[in-house]
Amino acid sequence: MQAHIGLLIVDVQAGFVSAGTDHIPGIVEDLQQGYRHVAASRFVNHVNSPHRRFLDWNRFLPDTAEVELAFKPVSRAFVFDKPQYSAVSCDLLRWVHLNGISEVHVCGIDTEICVLTSATALFEVSIKPVVLAWACMSGGGGKEGHDAGLLALRRLIGRANVWADSSGRRYFNG
Repeated sequence: MQAHIGLLIVDVQAGFVSAGTDHIPGIVEDLQQGYRHVAASRFVNHVNSPHRRFLDWNRFLPDTAEVELAFKPVSRAFVFDKPQYSAVSCDLLRWVHLNGISEVHVCGIDTEICVLTSATALFEVSIKPVVLAWACMSGGGGKEGHDAGLLALRRLIGRANVWADSSGRRYFNG
């Protein structure tokens, strides 16, 4: 376990687990064992959110079963709610700073939305993001959404920062 590397698990919640993403909770539950610092976000769709106002999307309401994590976080995990796509917030940045983290490995659901916006936001505040592609998937967009997210991520944060497998040595071409 390297002290300066954290793991960010994005939105692996009961409501996002489906036939295409049902393998992700087990992967992230095991994955977090290899990290000293673990954070997990939960998307919550509040009353006046842009998701409700602009998209007429009314799922993931506060205090509903959909919001609950679909895996058991380690006891040391920082679990926090987020009202937007990106998991990067003042709370997450405080956690990064307090733990001396300079690199964040990102995984979760949906690759082309919340994983992408979180990794990009980390990059934009000079925290190195590494997307663990094998520990991500898209529920709404399926494999096509997942692949589109990885394509965009390779351009946004760099090909070497999107890991194709758990070795950290095999990157995506392109």
